[in-house]
Amino acid sequence: MSTETVTVHRLAPAVAARLLGLVLCAVAVLILLSTVAIAVLDLHTVFLLVPVAITVAVLVASWWVWREKGWVARFTGEGYRVRWVRGVGTPSARWKDVEDAVTTTIADSPVVVLRLRDGRTTTIPVEVLATDREEFVRNLQRHLRDGQGLRPL
Repeated sequence: MSTETVTVHRLAPAVAARLLGLVLCAVAVLILLSTVAIAVLDLHTVFLLVPVAITVAVLVASWWVWREKGWVARFTGEGYRVRWVRGVGTPSARWKDVEDAVTTTIADSPVVVLRLRDGRTTTIPVEVLATDREEFVRNLQRHLRDGQGLRPL
């Protein structure tokens, strides 16, 4: 029985910061609207604690999602899974279904394309990964080789 190695490639910090910026803008709008509603309806300022509590809850939830689910590519002994990428194509497959892996450029961004035997593809943009490009490709090649049962010469 072999030990299964799982490799996780996380979301790049720059992409995570952009997502956090969107969350912060959304909660800022919530607090602004609540403040205006309190002023217009002449409510007590203690009601402003509700959007502040919602903001804290949203930020804690965002932190948890990023910590637990903030990975883009996950390689196991059986196959791979990709998420958080728009236009990925096939988000998961077994290594035995992969015909080959190629590196290319799409829209001036380097990507890795996994071509499956049935004609489908999986496109992984390496700029959204918090991993060095060459390290990612070497890791992918190792998992692909091991998953297809090939051994180095």
